[in-house]
Amino acid sequence: MTTAFPAEAIELRVDRIAQLFHSLDPFPFRERDLDQEAEEYIVSWARELAADQPINIVVHIPDSEAQTKAARELGEAFARYFAYRADFLQRDLNELFRVGRRSLAVGVTILIACLASAQVVSGYLVEFPFRRLVEESFLILGWVANWRPLEIFLYDWWPLVRRRDLYRRLSEAAVETKPYPNGQSQIPMAAPA
Repeated sequence: MTTAFPAEAIELRVDRIAQLFHSLDPFPFRERDLDQEAEEYIVSWARELAADQPINIVVHIPDSEAQTKAARELGEAFARYFAYRADFLQRDLNELFRVGRRSLAVGVTILIACLASAQVVSGYLVEFPFRRLVEESFLILGWVANWRPLEIFLYDWWPLVRRRDLYRRLSEAAVETKPYPNGQSQIPMAAPA
């Protein structure tokens, strides 16, 4: 029997829902971009939460804001924004792999040319120490030409995948609004479980 764990919560408080979104964005509310500070706050908290648990975003807003259309559409706006960011990161990942494949083709070509050049040059040079230096120089050049594709395929893609997956989790987060009385200056904020 499996036990259902409660969703972990990211809590934030605003005086107006509009504070969460970029003010210069001309699109309708549901299609607006999140404000950079709001996004950074949500993403930084989401990084701290367990990766195998669902995320719950709780937005504390004044009573007067709780009854607005924006409050009802907040979950959809968050889901759309974070899904867009996840898709954007997927495109970045695809571009990184495209660059990696091109770099690998160039690097392998240079490596083959360097290996062949090392063999040809070593046949013409009779002085052993100098011949060894030239051979090793060609080998080093060939492997250095493959440094970037190896870096891409071994290391560079991991952070993008982690961030993409985090944005996907955030796009699936349950968003809840909790009204507080107008004029209340402070509300206790719970840290994520």
